[in-house]
Amino acid sequence: MSNHIQQKIENLRDTLHKYNYEYYVLDNASISDFEFDQLLKELQALETAHPEFFDANSPTQKVGGTITKNFETVVHKNRMYSLDNSYSQEDLLDWEKRISKIIEGDITYTCELKYDGASINLTYENGVLVKAVTRGDGVQGDDVTNNVKTIKSLPLKLQGDFVDNFEIRGEIILPLDGFNQMNLAREEAGEETYKNPRNTASGSLKLQDSTEVAKRPLDCLLYQVLTYQNEFESHAQALEKARQVGFKVPETIKVANSIDEVVSFVNYWDKARFDLPYETDGIVIKVNNIRQQEELGYTAKAPRWAIAYKFKAEQVSTKLNEITYQVGRTGAITPVANLEPVQLAGTTVKRASLHNADQIALHDIRVGDEVYVEKGGEIIPKIVGVDLTKRPADSLPTIYATHCPECSTPLVRTEGDAKHYCPNEYGCAPQVAGRIVHFISRKAMNIDGLGAETVELLCKEKLIENYADLYALKAEQIIPLERMAEKSANNMVAGIEASKQMPFEKVLFALGIRFVGETVAKKLAKAFKNIEALFEANLETLVAVDEIGDRIAESIIAFRNEPLNQVLVAKLKDYGLQFSLSEEDLQNQTDTLVGKIFVVSGVFHKVSRNELKKLIEDNSGKVSSSISKKTDYIVAGDNMGPAKLQKATDLGVAIISEDDFLAML
Repeated sequence: MSNHIQQKIENLRDTLHKYNYEYYVLDNASISDFEFDQLLKELQALETAHPEFFDANSPTQKVGGTITKNFETVVHKNRMYSLDNSYSQEDLLDWEKRISKIIEGDITYTCELKYDGASINLTYENGVLVKAVTRGDGVQGDDVTNNVKTIKSLPLKLQGDFVDNFEIRGEIILPLDGFNQMNLAREEAGEETYKNPRNTASGSLKLQDSTEVAKRPLDCLLYQVLTYQNEFESHAQALEKARQVGFKVPETIKVANSIDEVVSFVNYWDKARFDLPYETDGIVIKVNNIRQQEELGYTAKAPRWAIAYKFKAEQVSTKLNEITYQVGRTGAITPVANLEPVQLAGTTVKRASLHNADQIALHDIRVGDEVYVEKGGEIIPKIVGVDLTKRPADSLPTIYATHCPECSTPLVRTEGDAKHYCPNEYGCAPQVAGRIVHFISRKAMNIDGLGAETVELLCKEKLIENYADLYALKAEQIIPLERMAEKSANNMVAGIEASKQMPFEKVLFALGIRFVGETVAKKLAKAFKNIEALFEANLETLVAVDEIGDRIAESIIAFRNEPLNQVLVAKLKDYGLQFSLSEEDLQNQTDTLVGKIFVVSGVFHKVSRNELKKLIEDNSGKVSSSISKKTDYIVAGDNMGPAKLQKATDLGVAIISEDDFLAML
C-alpha cells in the first residue's frame, strides 16, 4: 500500500512539472486551469497525509508556506561580475578591436536583451534545484531559495538529461501586465502603488513569507550556464540545451556572425523593445565560443568577452529649485540639484547630481532654470542641459560654494582635479562617518548588524569618533540608543568581534587610503606582506609594484605620515586585526616567477585556466592577456590558436606546456 501511494505521489509530481513547463515556459497549456488546480489539490492532500514522502522540489512548493526571518549570506562559487557599458556603435567597434587583438580566428557573438530585474544564481544537482542566491556584491549574496521556488516558470526538476551539477544565471522580472494588475489591486485597496517592476521584483525576493511571494506574478529569464567540465562549445549551445530541459530562455537571443549584425540587432530592438511584455534597458553582447571566452578572461570588474549596450536614456524636463552640496568620505564636494518632482524611467526624481563646478559652468546651470534630466546608464539621474527659452529674466549665474556646508572650512581644489575638497579630514562630520561606513562595508570589514544609520547615531551620541573606537563598544552602551534592542546590540558587538578575522588585504582596503581600492589593496598586501613593510616603503619602492603609480604611492605616504592615522593603526593592531598575510597565504606565495610575464592560452587538464593564473600570481609572476616582446612564456594548452603560435614564434617567446609550468614551481 505504501509503495502504491508513493508511486502515485511521484506520478502526480511528474505530471504537474510537465504541465507547469507547458503553461509557463512554452505558453502552450494542454489542460485547463481548473484541471491543473484539481491535480495540485490531490497532490497536496496526499503529501499532507504522508509526510514521509516529502520532496523539497514538489510542485506544491510553488504555493509557498515557508518563513525566512534571516537570509543567510552565501559566497558565490563563481563570482558574478558586472558588465562594461557602451552607449554608441563606436563603443562596440572599439570593443571588437580590443578582443580581436587577444584572440584569433573568426568571432561570433550572442545578442541578448538586457532584462531589467533582479539577478539570480541557481545551483542544480542531479537535475533538481538546490540553491538560489541573489547577486549581492558579486562575491556573495543572500540565499533566497524558498522564495525563488515559488516562481512558476522556474523548473524545480529538469525535464530531461542535462549536466549533473551546474549553475545557471538569470534575471527575475515582473512582467508589465502582472505589475499593472498588482498596482490596480493596491489602488482599489487604498494602498500606495509600487514604483516600478524592477524594484518590486527585487523586493519580492526578500519577503519573509514565501506564500506572499507566490502571489506575485514573477518570471525568471535565464541567460548563462556555468559548468565545470566544459560540456558545451558555445554559449548559444548551452542556452539551447537549457531551454530543452525546462528553463525559460528567451527566444529573442540571436547569434551574430559580425559586429555589423550585432549593430543591426541593437537598432531593431531600440524600437521594438517598447512592444515587449517586460522592461529592458539594453542589449548584452557576448563572445559565443566558450574557449574564446576563457582566452579573453576578466578584468578586476568585468568579463572582457561581454559588453552591455545601453539604450539612450529617457529624458524629461523640470524646474531646478535649489543647488545644495554634499560631502563625501574623502572630503569631495558634490553639488546636487533639488528638482520639482518628476517621473523618470518609472521612478519619482527629486534630486540629480551636478558632478562638479566645471559641469555647472559648461551648461550654465542656474537656480530657477527648466533643466533636462536623464538617468545616466538609466540608474543615476543627471542634468544634461537647460531650456534657455524658459530662463527667468532675473536669472543670475551660479556661484560655486567656497566653504564646506558641514564644517564651514574653506574648500580647496588642486590643479587637474575636477572636484573641490574639504580639507578638514578629521573634524568634518560626514567625512568621519563616511570613513567608518566604508570601514564596515561588505567589501571591507563586512561587519554584520551595523549600517550607515547606526554609524551616524553612534557618532552623534559620541560613542565613536573613528573606526578604531568600534572595537571598544560594549552592548550596554548600545542598548539605550533609539531603535536598539538587546539582541541587536549583541549582534552588533558579535559582528565587530568576528571582523577581526578578516584578511590583511580587506583591512588595508578598509582603512580608506585615498586611491587604494579593493584591487590595489590586494596587490599591496601581496607585495609587502605586512603593514610595517608597506608603511616603511618609499615612493620608489611603492611605484615599483605592478600598477602602482605616483598618485597612489603619494597617497599611501601621506596617510602613513598623518599622526592620527598612526595612532588608529596602532589601536587596530592592539585590538587584534590582521595586519599581515596569514601563514597559509605566505606558504602559497613565493618569488619563483618574479619579473616573469606569462600569457595563458588553450584548454588545460591538471588545473583550470583560473587556477593556473593564480599560481603565476602567487609565485610573483605577471599574467598578460596578449603576446608582446616583453612576454617571457606562453603556457600552451590544447587548442591554442595558430595565429598566437605564429606570433610567439616570430617574437621568439618560449612556449611551454602545462606540465613544464608546474615543474617550474
